[in-house]
Amino acid sequence: MLTPLFAIAPATVTWSPKVALVMIVCNVIAIAVGKATIKHPSEGAKLPNAAFFGGMGHAALLGTTSLGHIIGIGAIQGLAARGVL
Repeated sequence: MLTPLFAIAPATVTWSPKVALVMIVCNVIAIAVGKATIKHPSEGAKLPNAAFFGGMGHAALLGTTSLGHIIGIGAIQGLAARGVL
């Protein structure tokens, strides 16, 4: 029953510095977008070195990096399907 579903799963990419660079870039973009669009980014628990993250609080950083990872996995899968990675 599930065997045909496994056949349509996309091939995964092995880790490489290129994959890491794509994920880092996606996270930086997501943090920049979050910093520009979140109304109160410094609310909640503070980070140890908030100036390093643009004064964002823990919740804002967690949210933006979560979005960055979602964007990153899409970018990695898309670039791998095109043969770039």
